[in-house]
Amino acid sequence: MNVGLAFDLLLAASLLWSCWGALTTPRLDRAIVLFIAFGLLMALAWARLSAPDLGLAEAAIGAGLTGALLLDAYGALRRRGAGTEAKK
Repeated sequence: MNVGLAFDLLLAASLLWSCWGALTTPRLDRAIVLFIAFGLLMALAWARLSAPDLGLAEAAIGAGLTGALLLDAYGALRRRGAGTEAKK
């Protein structure tokens, strides 16, 4: 087995693990981090498939922009939740 095939198998296993983890974790913050990791791994997979334009788009939009928006929404959700608990 050559190094390229071993790397591709490791990348595929990492993609499956991060996808499964993001979908099944009960914690929202962990799911967002795994989603961002999945996007970065997917960008690497596109680069390995000789599609660097798709890899750059996945990294910028999938992991970067969407990840930042999800983290911001999670922060707003936590602030809103902490505000309602303080009123009780």
